[in-house]
Amino acid sequence: MRAGAKMETLRVELPTRRSTTRLARALSSVLAAGDCLTLNGPLGVGKTFLTRALCRALGLPTVEPVTSPTFTLVNEHPTVPPVAHADVYRLDSPDEVRDLGLAAMRGEGRLVVVEWGEPFVEALGGDAVVVRLEREPRGAEISATGERSAAVVDALRAKLVEGAAGC
Repeated sequence: MRAGAKMETLRVELPTRRSTTRLARALSSVLAAGDCLTLNGPLGVGKTFLTRALCRALGLPTVEPVTSPTFTLVNEHPTVPPVAHADVYRLDSPDEVRDLGLAAMRGEGRLVVVEWGEPFVEALGGDAVVVRLEREPRGAEISATGERSAAVVDALRAKLVEGAAGC
């Protein structure tokens, strides 16, 4: 982002699973290979559900499981673009996150989705769409940490406004 530029956080209400699925579909239309999406929020708020819905929107068949990579740390999904889904909850330092090779995966054309990734944005390559999921009220605050992610959030905002107008 330009020095001194401040982008408004995008607030999306997510009262139902269906609304979360709609958000995932909108995200799938604006994210691209090499992008990074961090999902943050309390346990059980829907980080893996959002990732699953995103993978489905990117073409992953429903017979393919999308589960939290809490113990494997990274799961890969054959979507278009390919998704690397990571969970860094158990990691303590940026070096541990760097060792997963997620920044390199971005460079290889994967869309990287990282649960609990917000504290490690720099280790993930710097520019990321940050999604903070909230329980009360159920919703998401979406922001950007760089130029590319700002363009994604702007495109998402336009997509969601367009979708709301079509209701």
